Amino acid sequence: MSTALNTKINDVLANWLDPYTQTDLISTKSVKSVDIDGDTVRLQIVLGYPVKGQLDQFHTNLCDKIKQIPGVNSVNLEIKSEIVARAVQANLKPLAGIKNIIAVASGKGGVGKSTTAVNLALALSAEGASTGILDADIYGPSQPLMLGIGGHPESVDGKTMEPKIAYGIRSISIGYLIDEDTPMIWRGPMVTNALQQLLSNTNWGELDYLIVDMPPGTGDIQLTLSQQVPVSGAVIITTPQDISLLDAQKGLKMFEKVNIPVLGIIENMSTHVCSKCGHEEAIFGHGGGVTMAQKYNIDLLGSLPLDISIRENADSGHPSVIANPESNIANIYREVARKMTAKLTLRAQDYRGKFPKIVIKNN
Repeated sequence: MSTALNTKINDVLANWLDPYTQTDLISTKSVKSVDIDGDTVRLQIVLGYPVKGQLDQFHTNLCDKIKQIPGVNSVNLEIKSEIVARAVQANLKPLAGIKNIIAVASGKGGVGKSTTAVNLALALSAEGASTGILDADIYGPSQPLMLGIGGHPESVDGKTMEPKIAYGIRSISIGYLIDEDTPMIWRGPMVTNALQQLLSNTNWGELDYLIVDMPPGTGDIQLTLSQQVPVSGAVIITTPQDISLLDAQKGLKMFEKVNIPVLGIIENMSTHVCSKCGHEEAIFGHGGGVTMAQKYNIDLLGSLPLDISIRENADSGHPSVIANPESNIANIYREVARKMTAKLTLRAQDYRGKFPKIVIKNN
């Protein structure tokens, strides 16, 4: 009886698609244990991405499916997340303590990249992941304002910096080291060197994800960063406007050239929401993100409206995911964060950090 029941349970698990990876639980090796005790089934499912906001829904859907099997009366289901390091560029290896670096980029400025980056970092934290954000925009750092923090980072040993912490995420930015009105008149090599120091000289601790708010554009600075920083994946921010899409495609091609997988596109300002009547209008065009996603066979992770609250929350130092955590906008950011990291789980794991170094000594 238990053998037949076990086969039926495996059939359910092999046909139940994870809504975020669009793959079944058997092929992704997410099923860690199946125990049958009479008419009671005990299951342990381990997902490779943070999914705190959807645990109840996952639990209900899967339990309902298994309870439909004749002979099953009750289901004891445990679902949890375990995030591991994913592969990076072939010539690089993940940084110690940081499992995955995700670059948030755009081909041009003014498309809401930094606002999206900070909300994604906060969304990942809300979903249960340990998260940090690196403000890589040396010329126009904005994360200190959006996170509502400032002041110089502390240094315990005089060599490294402690990240600033706000709303449970760790951050570092050149904006913490200079005055707000100080322009950074630096050439490319100085900028890339500064960013390398911000990344490697910060005591990040143990992070599941480090979000990198990339500088806008696709020039020498962006290309150098993509070649020197071990990145697990990237997302492209665009608006539906044709001119924005043209530049977003350049950003996508840049990541392709340095063998960084693009996890998907986020369409920002997809519709304008009137603050008075709630009417939505596609003032920047319609369907641009969908068209680009189809053209390059990548995912459209989500669409955000041009809503005044997003700007007001970011400017006040309380991004939307924190300011209105139950709002539709916050839920979109969390949904995008789940899709983005679920897509990353389809990448190969990186085991290089787990292997010991072999040292041969002559005695």
